[in-house]
Amino acid sequence: MLLAIDIGNTHITLGLFDKGVWRRQWRLRTVHDKTEDEYGIYIKTLLWEEEVSDRIDAAILSSVVPPLSTAFVAVCQRYLGREPLVVDSQTNTGVRILTDNPAEVGADRIVNTAAAHALYPGPAIVVDMGTATTFDVVSAKGELVGVAIAPGLGLAAAALSNKAAQLGRVSLEAPPSAIGQNTVHAMQSGLIFGYTALVEGMVKRLISEWGEQDVQVIGTGGLISIINEHTDIFDHIEPWLTLDGLRVIYQLNASGLPGQNS
Repeated sequence: MLLAIDIGNTHITLGLFDKGVWRRQWRLRTVHDKTEDEYGIYIKTLLWEEEVSDRIDAAILSSVVPPLSTAFVAVCQRYLGREPLVVDSQTNTGVRILTDNPAEVGADRIVNTAAAHALYPGPAIVVDMGTATTFDVVSAKGELVGVAIAPGLGLAAAALSNKAAQLGRVSLEAPPSAIGQNTVHAMQSGLIFGYTALVEGMVKRLISEWGEQDVQVIGTGGLISIINEHTDIFDHIEPWLTLDGLRVIYQLNASGLPGQNS
């Protein structure tokens, strides 16, 4: 049984892959000052509730939060008795990065590229709505052609309420109409419908500039469901796409990892 872990700035996603299927997935809040022992106990509890605490054969980890990368390596070693495969620029991911400086590309971008290519062969754009809203342009050969990054929906909402004295926090849900009749609905319109337009506009611009045909648009990330119901731009919604990428990369490397089984 494989435990896949992806550490993002806002959420940590975990998944149990067993006998060809995802047995369970979790999405946890990222708490930057939580210790390795706290995370270790937390993960052991989740595995115990699933009755698999002693059945983890292997682990793979990707992260964009370096301090937590170290903590989770220690968690896997001490609490699971497994040395995790940590995805970085030296890992065999099956992905070729065509950007100017491949070393600066985040592990999550690489992992999403691997997943998109494995699940939906052909040219694709992955829209990942998390802390940031990112657009990964993936060639039919599984190459990461390039990336666009915008502030995430949650960040935009927080900045709006924090920096504008007369605007408070609002729930991230669509108002009755785009023309807001009060402050709350006006903010919700700009956030929900504004970000929907941002996603639609960026996808169309990227496809036009790229010049590829039959591009599949894949939506993922913790906030993707908020936007998906207001647009038909997505061909596929994969909330756990990054975990699938970790699975693909683990299986690519499994034969060279002593003592670990997929």
